[in-house]
Parts: sequence; C-alpha cells; structure tokens
Amino acid sequence: MSADPVAETRPRNRRQLIVEAAGPVFSERGYHAASMGEIAAEVGISAAALYRHFPNKYALFAECATITVNRLVEAVDGVPPEAGLPELLHAVTRVAVAHRAEGGLYRWEARYLDREDRRLLRAEFARVVGRVTEAVRREHATPLAELSAVSALGAIGSISMHRVSIAQRRAEDVLLSSALGVAATDPAERTCGPRSVELPARPEPRTRRAEILAAAVPLFARDGFAKVTNGQIAEAVGLVPSAIYRHYPTKMDILVAACLQAAELLAQAVGRSVDATADPHEALATLAATYVAYSFEHTALTGVAEAEVIGLPHELREPLVRAQRDHIAVWERQLLLARSELDPRQARVLVHAGFGVVVEAGRAVHWRDTPEQRSSVTALVIGALGLT
Repeated sequence: MSADPVAETRPRNRRQLIVEAAGPVFSERGYHAASMGEIAAEVGISAAALYRHFPNKYALFAECATITVNRLVEAVDGVPPEAGLPELLHAVTRVAVAHRAEGGLYRWEARYLDREDRRLLRAEFARVVGRVTEAVRREHATPLAELSAVSALGAIGSISMHRVSIAQRRAEDVLLSSALGVAATDPAERTCGPRSVELPARPEPRTRRAEILAAAVPLFARDGFAKVTNGQIAEAVGLVPSAIYRHYPTKMDILVAACLQAAELLAQAVGRSVDATADPHEALATLAATYVAYSFEHTALTGVAEAEVIGLPHELREPLVRAQRDHIAVWERQLLLARSELDPRQARVLVHAGFGVVVEAGRAVHWRDTPEQRSSVTALVIGALGLT
C-alpha cells in the first residue's frame, strides 16, 4: 500500500516554517490585527493545518517572541568570555539585521504576553544585557555601564523600527559603529552639556473631545489599544459609553487623534530647535536634546504613537508616515553635513539608531524625568550618531 501522498509532501520542519512566517506578520501587523489565516497563507497551508501545530494564536505568538530573544541569547553565548566588546556587539548585530522583520515583535508586541511569559522573556533578555554590560564595564569602566549597554542594544535593535533599504553587510557595519559609539559614551559625564529646550505644551483639554483624548492616551499606553474599551475611556472622563460616539465615531478615531497630536507636538519642537542654530554639529546636539526632552515629557503619548501606528489602516497611517519622514529628513540633512563620509541611507539608519537609544534608555530608567536623565540620554544619542 502506498504512503499517504499528503504526508509525503508535508515538510518535516513545518512548525519552524510557521514560526518563521508568523514572526514578520506579528511584527508588521501587530498581535491583534494578525490572523491565523493570514499566517497560514504565508506558509502555503490551510488554517486547519496551522492549528495542528499551534492550538491558538497566542501559543504561536508566544513561541515567536521566545525565539526572537533566544536568537540573541545564542549569539552572545557563542562569543568567548574573553572576547572584546566589538566581537560581542557584532554577534548581536548580525542576528538583529538578519531577522529585522521580526524585531518589532519583542520591542512592542511582547507586552501582549501573559505575565509569566513576559517575565521569562525579560529574564532571557537580561542575560544579553548582562553580558554586554560586563564587556562595557571591562573596556570603558563607566559607572553607568548597564545604561550604556542597554542603549547600545537599542541602537542595534532600531533596525526593526524602519524600512530603510540597505544591504545587510552595510547595515551591520553602520549599526555596529553606532553601538560602539554608544558604549564608549559615559552617560555620567554628560559631555554634551546642558541645553535649553523649549517644548510646546500639550494642549489643555478644554473641550469634551479633548478630555476624551487625554483620558484615552494613558489607558492605551498602559494596556495597549486593543485591550482598552470605550467603556473604560468613558468612565475615565465621567461619561456614559454612548456619549463617546458623539465625539469619536470609533475607538480607532481616538487613536488617530493621539498619533496626530504626537506628530504635531514633535514637529513644533523640532522646528524651534533647528531654527536656533546653523552649525550641523550643534543642530544635531540640539535635535537630540529636544527629542529626548519630548520623549520624557510626553512618554505616554509618544509610546502610543510609536507602538500602535502599525495597527492603523493604510489610509489612516499614511499622514503619520509622511510626518515621520519629514522629521527624519531634518536629522538626515544635518547629519550628512556633519559627517560627509555618510550616504543618505547610512544617515537614515543612524538617525533611527538614535531613536532606538532613547526608547531603550528611557525604559531602563523607567522614564524618570530629571535634568540629569535627559542629559545622559542625550549624550548617548549623540554617541549613536557617531559625533563627539
């Protein structure tokens, strides 16, 4: 009797193929927007076949998140203990660039993991941070070695935050150089010096519509957009849920308003900072200080805008993408003036590396907003750009 032809053609590594296909989908679409049918189509199988390997979407998502971090752990474990910081960071960079499509899974979507799974994931990532921290401390003897290490990893991980088209080897070189620049920066010295930054104030909620937006943002930041209900938002404002719809037809409209507000505040802040100086080095230092101040001042708002924009429909996301490109173009122009050896793609990758430093450094200090913290993170951003 002949064997089952379906069984004969089924690849033995199908579970691995599913995970490899699912990671980019979760990273690109977000956990809640991604569907098992969409992932099955990427693999070329039916949804029913997918469920033979994973009982539900969460199980697949958790395995994808775990594998993302395990790759980094394996990379640093494969580097000899006596190796220098460049070799260690190069190993991390190779993994980050090779799997950039899945990187956003850990950066933003891992918050949707159950508490225990999230704890295990953080424990694994802490091994990577610990290894890099030891190397930073050994080579640079900085008292804030862990902050420098986390920030260097943030520069490397930034490759998952954008779609700049750049060859893998060139991306590795640019990111490694950026991470080493961060690691060599002593945030305790704050060599960039104090910089006066004037941020536009977030508008006072003087209308019911503005009150709803102001109440929704911290809820989105804490629990994630998908988990927050209009009922929770209404309760925070002191309204009945049906009253929300008179101001925002859908919850998605509230999210769009939050993202647009974040983009507008940042554009205003950047415009003020760049207009104040003509020297590109000084302009970049001021841009860095402004972006850091903005991120610490409006942590919930910026976190929502950065984490949730991938879940917006294309037509709603496009204006936000244009605003982000305009913002990056300001940095890119100044960086190309300050470092003439760079080409535009390299400059764009470095700008995103600076943004990645702010995200990870801010998380590391729990966004405690003090002049010292802002100055330290600004210095690390300048290091990521390759400036002294």
